[in-house]
Amino acid sequence: MCTLEKRGKIFILTLTGAGEHRLNPVLLDAVQSALRHVRDESISSPSSVLITTAQGKFFCNGYDLDWAGSSPSRSELMNSKLQSLVADLISLPMPTIAAVSGHASAAGFILAQSHDYVLMRKDRGFLYMSELDINLVIPAWFMALIECKIGSPMTRRHLVLTAAKVTAKEAVEKGIIDSAHDSAEETVKAALRLGEELGGREWDGHVYAQIRMKMLAGVLDEIAARRSTRSRM
Repeated sequence: MCTLEKRGKIFILTLTGAGEHRLNPVLLDAVQSALRHVRDESISSPSSVLITTAQGKFFCNGYDLDWAGSSPSRSELMNSKLQSLVADLISLPMPTIAAVSGHASAAGFILAQSHDYVLMRKDRGFLYMSELDINLVIPAWFMALIECKIGSPMTRRHLVLTAAKVTAKEAVEKGIIDSAHDSAEETVKAALRLGEELGGREWDGHVYAQIRMKMLAGVLDEIAARRSTRSRM
């Protein structure tokens, strides 16, 4: 499902296999377990950086809708687990980088955007908020993250109200991602270079996390509100 390795100060979390890396409870639990390990290790390894990437032609193709089927409880479980994972990324005491190695759709796009920096290969893959095409309403907390991360209202409209499939080149031009690279391998190499640069700043991870949490407070508020609603049900 995923692997975690460490190179110096840099943790590399990789979604493994040639599949679509669709987010179901098993994969979400595996990734969150890896993040807990990263958080624990950061205590003895200050100035760490996390890079998340994936094998194959998909970075992440969103929720596992086949697993969810027609069960509202399964859909809610997936959403709850992704909320928890994103909250963990936002509070992680280190810079985070998504090295988007292929298609990132819907919840997969949200997973990528939950990182501080997003780098993407330009020879294959696109960013795609597919909900309009598959007749699903975008959750409020997804929109809160998109609003925090993408400054232009026209770009947000393009993403969510046209279900556009955005290439890496276009994503750089529209300010959705930070940079585009020639291949998956070059994207990871660029992420490693950025990770070395960020780790070399030797920032206090907890201060970094607190600033990020304030910057993305709207996202955390939406997640907390949804959790409160579930607890009253």
